[in-house]
Amino acid sequence: MEDLQAVDFVLIELNLYLDTHPEDLEALKQFNTFAQQSQALRRTFEERFGPLLGGGKSFSTFPWAWKEPPWPWQI
Repeated sequence: MEDLQAVDFVLIELNLYLDTHPEDLEALKQFNTFAQQSQALRRTFEERFGPLLGGGKSFSTFPWAWKEPPWPWQI
């Protein structure tokens, strides 16, 4: 979870930077690399602990797993 939070923080910062520097190819490459890392970390987390995001942004196993602990802040 800590690794995912760190990568997502970098994505937010790069997103803000790219809003004002849209022509910076290196920053865009970094953004895409970190976006792939975020997806991989999220997938690994969800395979081990269950859905991380609600509202259809994460898949659920059967039975419905959203209500089952541990919650993300408990890990």
